[in-house]
Amino acid sequence: MDITNYIINNFKDSDVNELKESILSSVDTNDEIVLPGLGVLFKIMWINSDENLRNNILNILINNLTKKNID
Repeated sequence: MDITNYIINNFKDSDVNELKESILSSVDTNDEIVLPGLGVLFKIMWINSDENLRNNILNILINNLTKKNID
């Protein structure tokens, strides 16, 4: 099973709180093993966003890539 389908199947029955907790837990652990899963979630968000939201996402990324608070 590929990672995309695995992540989608893992979260398809989750509610908003479960998804939020999983994201927060992934970010808080600072463990690179969770990055592919977060990437799948980002891909889903990106594909389903309009141009305005995509531009907002890009601006958030650009404005924070030079900061040292990513770790």
